[in-house]
Amino acid sequence: MKSVIFLLAGSLAMSAQAAMPAELLGGYAAAAGAGFKADAARGAAFYAKAFGVSAKMPSCASCHTDSPSQPGRHVVTDKAIKPLAPAANPERFSDPAKVEKWFKRNCSEVVGRECTAAEKADFIAFVTGGR
Repeated sequence: MKSVIFLLAGSLAMSAQAAMPAELLGGYAAAAGAGFKADAARGAAFYAKAFGVSAKMPSCASCHTDSPSQPGRHVVTDKAIKPLAPAANPERFSDPAKVEKWFKRNCSEVVGRECTAAEKADFIAFVTGGR
């Protein structure tokens, strides 16, 4: 009986974690305004765009590689970065406070300003494959 309860609790936790990126995407899309629909292609373009704020970090891909499902490396600190894609790293987009912290920090450093709700929704649509 204990093992059944443990398995059930584990699968519920996995389901909740898997739902979090979709919930965040939905929240950002709603904040972007009525009629807004997140678009993975716009998110991919945003991810690859060279913003020109920093010569060392011109785009998200500078540190996170061309593929969000691959590990990256910070170009300034040389610190390893786990993959962005939740399919490759289930911890990604599982904690709303961490998501906001990293959007704020990375958008400021790479984009030169805070990202809009629409940009965040598109970005999450891209790294989750639209899920």
